[in-house]
Amino acid sequence: MALADRWLLPDGVKDILPPRARQIEALRRRLLDLYDSWGYELVMPPLMEHLESLLTGVGRDLDMVTFKLTDQVSGHLLGIRADITPQVARIDAHRMRTEGASRLCYCGSVLQTRPANMLASRNPLQVGAELYGHAGIDSDVEVISLMLETLLASGIEAPLSLDLGHVGIVRNLMAAAGLTAAQESLYLEKLQLKALPEIEALLAELDLDAPTLALLTELPRLHGGAEVLLRARELFGDGQAAVLDAVTYLEEIARQVSLRYPQVRLYFDLGELRGYNYHTGIVFAAYAAGFGQAIAKGGRYDEIGRDFGRARPATGFSADLKCLEDLAIAGLAARGSAILAPAGQAPSLLARISELRAQGERVMQQLPDVTLANASSCDRQLLQQGDTWVVTAL
Repeated sequence: MALADRWLLPDGVKDILPPRARQIEALRRRLLDLYDSWGYELVMPPLMEHLESLLTGVGRDLDMVTFKLTDQVSGHLLGIRADITPQVARIDAHRMRTEGASRLCYCGSVLQTRPANMLASRNPLQVGAELYGHAGIDSDVEVISLMLETLLASGIEAPLSLDLGHVGIVRNLMAAAGLTAAQESLYLEKLQLKALPEIEALLAELDLDAPTLALLTELPRLHGGAEVLLRARELFGDGQAAVLDAVTYLEEIARQVSLRYPQVRLYFDLGELRGYNYHTGIVFAAYAAGFGQAIAKGGRYDEIGRDFGRARPATGFSADLKCLEDLAIAGLAARGSAILAPAGQAPSLLARISELRAQGERVMQQLPDVTLANASSCDRQLLQQGDTWVVTAL
C-alpha cells in the first residue's frame, strides 16, 4: 500500500468524528436509559467468540457476512460478530438461566463482510432489545412498541411506517404444496425479488393442483394496506388453517399497535422473506419517509436457543445507532453548547471551572499561545468580574 493511502479506511467503514461522535454517545445513553425504564437489563457480549456459537440457530443468514479468523492461542476458528442477537441468546441460555420472561438489551459495534444494502455501513453500531421466555402477541407487541419508542426517542421527525409480515405463511404454503428443497429454494429466490413473470414460469413447470398453484402465484402480490389481510382471508379460507392463524395473528398485532401509535402507517407484506432462515413467526421493520432502507427491524425467533440446549420463545429488534443519529434532527444545537474559559491556573478560576463541570456544563479552557480548534462550538464565556467568575454570552 502506498504511503499516501495508509490513512484510507476499507469501503463501507468510517471514522466517527466530533461533534457527531458526541451526539451518537448522547443518543446511546438516552436509549439505554429508555430500555432500563422498561425493565430491560444491559448485557455486553465480546466482539469475537467461537464461530460455531455466533452462527448457531441462524442458518445461512449470518455465515456469509461474518469475518472469520484463527485464534493464535487455541487454534480454533473464531468469528467477529456480525449480529449481537445470537450472543444474547447464548447469554440467556447459559449465563442467565432465568425462568420466566427475561428482558435484555445491548449496544455495541458489529462488523460485516458486506453491507446489507448500498446505503448501509459495514460496521454498524447495533442497538437493540430481546425478550425471552414468552410466546405470543403480548411480547411481540411490547417489542414492537419499544422499537417505535426507540425511533421517537431518537428525535426522528419524518413520518414512520411499520412493515409487518409472517414467515409462517410462506412456510405453510410451500409445505402444503409438497415442494422439494430445490424447488423451495428457487421459489424463495424469486419471491424475494417479487419477480412475478419468473415465479409464474417456475410454478407452471411444477406438478401442482390448480388451487395450490393459484395460492403460490398470488402470494407475491399480497402486499399493501389492511385490504391485504382481507384478500388473504378470501384466498386461504379453504383448508389453510395454519396460514389463517398467521393472518389472524397479524390482524391482532396491527390492532394493538394502531391503538398505541395511531400516527404510524401500517403496511403488510405476506411474502416477506427477511430473515426467513432465522425467524419463526412475525417479522417487522420500521421505515422513515424519505429514507430508502429499514431503520429498525426484528421479529420472532423461537428456535435460536435450541442448539444452545435451551429452546425458549424469543422476540426482539435491532437498529444501527449511527443511522438513527443521521435521521435525528432535533436537539443537536443544545447538545453542542459549551463555555469557553480563559487560560490560567488561578485557584478561583479552576474552582469555578470545576463547579460548572459538576453542574453538567461543558467547559473548555484555553491554553496559552494556542487557539482552540473547536472554540466555535462555545456559545458562552467565563469572565472575571471583580473577585468572581461569571458566565456570559459570547
